[in-house]
Amino acid sequence: MSAAAEDLPQLLSRVALRDRAAFERLYRATCAHLLGVAFRILSNRDRAEEVLQEAFMNVWHSASGYNAAMATPMTWLINIVRNKAIDALRSGKTERASTVALDDEAMDVAADAALEPQRLLDDSLTKVKLDGCMSQLSPVQRQALALAYYRGMVHTDIAEALGAPLGTAKAWVRRGLDKLKACLEAAGVAA
Repeated sequence: MSAAAEDLPQLLSRVALRDRAAFERLYRATCAHLLGVAFRILSNRDRAEEVLQEAFMNVWHSASGYNAAMATPMTWLINIVRNKAIDALRSGKTERASTVALDDEAMDVAADAALEPQRLLDDSLTKVKLDGCMSQLSPVQRQALALAYYRGMVHTDIAEALGAPLGTAKAWVRRGLDKLKACLEAAGVAA
């Protein structure tokens, strides 16, 4: 029994009303992906399953706090699981630190700011907005920008790769960037 991504907002609103059948459908539709998120962080299947269970308890109790204007249902669920997994990872490290003597050099390792829950949420929301803006570009503009930024190609390489005149390739990149910048600014994402 699988729910499409379009059903997730409706399922979450029904879970907020304590609908157990909706909760089960939400779980079945998302548990495999969310278990993968937890496993990637924890690298331990048992701990990932525990985190997933805790995360779904949070979902059951806080589904009424879901705000569709802030994130898609899957993004919201991923952030809950990710935060729980990071908490579990940190508590596991604290547990090990109290039982294993560490030298001074090990204690000097700085915390990774990229793994802080608020930063993860902000990055996730920015990605959703960026994906939305990218979808507004034409396919050739997306492809030209991808070649420029992910492959490091210059205009002549892009023109050759896409089989287009140099001026056309330059226009795709320039217009794509202009449209992307305007969309991101309108979405509140600093360029």
